[in-house]
Amino acid sequence: MPDTFPVLLPVFNALPDAYLLLTPDLTIEAATDAYLALSGTAREALLGRHIADVSPAAAAAHDKQSLEVSLKQVLAAGQPRSIPRQRCQVPEPQQPGRFAVRYWLVRNTPVLDEQGQIRHILHAVTDVTDPGPEQHLRSTQALQHAQAEAERQRVRLEALFMQAPAPIAILSGPSLVFELVNPAYMQLFQGRQLLGRPVLEALPEIANHRVYHTFREVYETGQAQEEIGLLVPLARADDGILQDRYFNYIQQARYDVHGQVDGVMVFAFEVTDQVVARQASEAATQQLRLLTDSLPVLIGYVDQQHRYQFANHAYEAWFHLSPAELTGRYVRDIVGETAYARVKHYIEQALAGQRIDFSATMPYREGFARHIQTSYVPDIRDGQVKGFYSLVADVTEQVEARQQVQALNEELAAINAELQASNQELLRKHDELARTQQAVLDAARRQVQEREMFYQVFEQTPASIALLRGPEHRFEYVNASYQQLFPSRQLLGLPLAKALPETVEQGFLGLMNNVYQTGETFFGNELLLTIAQPDGQPDKEVYFTFTYQAYREDGNIAGVSIFAYDVTEQVLTRTGREMQQQWLEGLFMQAPAPIVIMEGENLMFQLVNPAYQAIFPGRELLNRPLLEALPELAASPIPDMLRHVYRTGETLVEQELPLRLSRHEGAPPEDIYWTFTYQPRRNAQGTIDGVMSFAHDVTNQVLARRVVEERESSFRQIANNAPAMLWVTDVDGQCTYLNHQWYAFTGQTEAEALGLGWVQAVHPEDAPAVGSSFLDANARRVAFSSLYRLRRHDGVYRWAIDSGLPRFGSSGEFEGLVGTVIDVHEQKMAEMALQRLTEKLRTARDEAQALNKELRESNEQLQRTNIDLDNFIYTASHDLKAPITNIEGLLHTLQDELPPQQSEAGEVPYILELMNDSVERFKKTIDHLTDVSKLQKEHGQPNAPVALPSIIEDVRLDLAPLLQQTRGRLLVDVQATPTVLFSEKNLRSVIYNLLSNALKFHHPDRPPLVRIRSRVEAGYQILEIQDNGLGMDLTREQGLFTMFRRYHTHVEGSGIGLYMVKKMVENAGGRIEVQSTVGHGTTFCVYFLQ
Repeated sequence: MPDTFPVLLPVFNALPDAYLLLTPDLTIEAATDAYLALSGTAREALLGRHIADVSPAAAAAHDKQSLEVSLKQVLAAGQPRSIPRQRCQVPEPQQPGRFAVRYWLVRNTPVLDEQGQIRHILHAVTDVTDPGPEQHLRSTQALQHAQAEAERQRVRLEALFMQAPAPIAILSGPSLVFELVNPAYMQLFQGRQLLGRPVLEALPEIANHRVYHTFREVYETGQAQEEIGLLVPLARADDGILQDRYFNYIQQARYDVHGQVDGVMVFAFEVTDQVVARQASEAATQQLRLLTDSLPVLIGYVDQQHRYQFANHAYEAWFHLSPAELTGRYVRDIVGETAYARVKHYIEQALAGQRIDFSATMPYREGFARHIQTSYVPDIRDGQVKGFYSLVADVTEQVEARQQVQALNEELAAINAELQASNQELLRKHDELARTQQAVLDAARRQVQEREMFYQVFEQTPASIALLRGPEHRFEYVNASYQQLFPSRQLLGLPLAKALPETVEQGFLGLMNNVYQTGETFFGNELLLTIAQPDGQPDKEVYFTFTYQAYREDGNIAGVSIFAYDVTEQVLTRTGREMQQQWLEGLFMQAPAPIVIMEGENLMFQLVNPAYQAIFPGRELLNRPLLEALPELAASPIPDMLRHVYRTGETLVEQELPLRLSRHEGAPPEDIYWTFTYQPRRNAQGTIDGVMSFAHDVTNQVLARRVVEERESSFRQIANNAPAMLWVTDVDGQCTYLNHQWYAFTGQTEAEALGLGWVQAVHPEDAPAVGSSFLDANARRVAFSSLYRLRRHDGVYRWAIDSGLPRFGSSGEFEGLVGTVIDVHEQKMAEMALQRLTEKLRTARDEAQALNKELRESNEQLQRTNIDLDNFIYTASHDLKAPITNIEGLLHTLQDELPPQQSEAGEVPYILELMNDSVERFKKTIDHLTDVSKLQKEHGQPNAPVALPSIIEDVRLDLAPLLQQTRGRLLVDVQATPTVLFSEKNLRSVIYNLLSNALKFHHPDRPPLVRIRSRVEAGYQILEIQDNGLGMDLTREQGLFTMFRRYHTHVEGSGIGLYMVKKMVENAGGRIEVQSTVGHGTTFCVYFLQ
């Protein structure tokens, strides 16, 4: 015992409650005066004795066993344990030698030392003996009250769990069956059936995982377990693929009313996103660090004092100093006075906040001068320039090569420009005349085509009633309720000791003897009767509140009546409620997450768990209103947020909210970042009586992330401003990073370029060899270098050198390649030009002259052909009009002159109708040829913006009779293109032709439905007209847009409409596409240039 024990012992002895102080071997070391008075014992009779030998609560064998079990559980689990009412016999102070029956509640609590080891056990007893007979008048009310209170506690506890934002589950029994799963826990396992299923049936993939073994350990030992960031591979509900997920959790044993473990409670948070984000950020930072040291460019950071604060390894090759030796040195001292004088002005501009890009020749030292291309990128934070990033590329070889071939390039460029202009003009005219000739010839040749009275009262009363006669207490009457207590026993006619022998051992027979002998009524309150069960089943424990009362015949005691209530449910409910309250408080107090419960509208701290108190180690929170405990919150939004939750019942979640708070009383405030959930707490009637707060101090995470983000941003800024295209791959050769320069040069997106997609930007002739060479270098973990043509964003291919080196991790494992791509197109073209220049100069002029002569002759021939075709069209459209008009007039005259009896006789009407139809078709053909001729002359005419919706509406009005006749519907949605660049007259013609065709060629089994939509795509405005008509066989698509070509001859038409549509669209630089399914319908897509 420590030296302070003799000093504190009198204080302990004077405590007002009944306590024994036990050592871990259960020896009594101290006893309070209150315990001595309650037990009727002397202190000398207790000290140094084992508690089971002297405690009145251990007089009976089963009570002694219960006491020992409780104490052993405290020693094993380090947690308090309670024992329900124990029957005790204590000496009567006024009647020496006699004992009084008392009932005690017992609680054993461990006392821990600084290392958490059990040093003592505090054994506390409370006398709960009922004072008198009035208990019978209150028994039914007490039971109902206890049941109602228990139900309120159960509903409150369940509501608390179900409303908690943290995932909570309770696993019950040795099979760990999901007994309760709150919505937040179900959210972790979407698509899974958990409730009512054993954990290994619901989550079979954790059978061999540590998390399941922890469940078993908690259930078997009662020891709580906590884990932070635990990786648990879980199968996805849709495809069964295992997915890595991370959790913070606490697993805690749940105890029944007898103090035995009957389940495990799981309190969990999924932190997969945080872990993955942290891992990704760390990987990105490491990747960018490796990148800067692997680049063939000089990358540095210069502060306001013109000193290097960072330099990559490329500096070492130029200045023979390692990056560590360069750090802190002045730029002037490293590059030399002459070179410094040339860049000093640029440095000052960069430190003033300007981005500077320049090229210069730098004489760093005698015999070492380099041509450089440099970018200075200012580092601006919070409105202040902290320094700048310096990126220097060596372009000496390119400059020298460019200088050598500059003169030859200029001469060659002049010749090429002249030849190119001449050739393009002649080819354009040649192609245009050829197309015109073919179209007109084709037009001239062709034509065709969808869920007793007292006993009756006794029998009906819920109380258990029995009448026993004589000193043997022989059962004379039992009602049904009493018999149900002993369903397999024969009671009537048997003495009490024979019918219920357990009443002898447990003292009930003695009590009844006393009543029979003295006539004094005995009132028993919540006394335990252990009833033996048949067939080796466990004994049944039943609590009774009862009366033993003597009844008389002729003035003499004839027997004893029993009037009893089974109050087992009431006792167990009350005990369970107490344990639930203790368990819930223990759960919150042991939870790893900071939790507080604030009560009432003034938000009084009712519960503050250690995790929350640890955030404010020097401040008193419990039982104080929020603004009294933390007054600095008055100016923050927190009080209003809490009152809003209290008044409305709405749950509120906030992420990374900054608050200025003092962690210690009187300490200066500091910025603390919080992620929290405010949730209403409701009582059994559903009324809000408080607010629960689940909070996390995420200050360290926020500050750490900002540092990582700042570093990552700096490295990415360096990489994206490097004067070269940079790349990084993984161990499999898949590209994982490309800097901004690559995407700007090639026009690729990340989705297109990453992996092996970058090869798609390589010239098709070079790509197979480049891809194979790259993968071979990656497989052999050696350097890679290749010269190839790379497609620029405008489609032009340029020569580039791609170089890479293997990179290795800190433990030497291969992690992939890192490299650069540099545009060397001018250098490569200069080399090629030197080889071809002489030959080109000899032959260029001869070839050009021959080609010019040939193109002129072809042009003249096409012009003559075009004139002939124009003459033909003129003849067809003008000279033939007069004869056909004459024929038409003669027909009308003939019809007028024929007598009625002859004009209606025989075949005459039919023949006249055929002749008139032929004349009309011939006139239409002449008109169509005239339209074709006019359409040819519209080629190359300027276009203007035309309001598309108004044109469609005009055409709809024109086709209104046809729409009504066919019962057609027209659905229009052209919001994406309110105007198109086209001729208004031609646009009307295009829409009219396509829409009228959609109505005319409708399916006979359904009314036509035509949808007109528009969209913008890749430089075009696209008009889409879709119908549900007859459809076409697209294997004949080549003839679809041919003049006079018709697919459905049962409908009237000229066969020239689609030809005209196609010609008008192509003349304006657009195109038309068609998709069709026979019997289902057709879709035309018209592409207009933007």
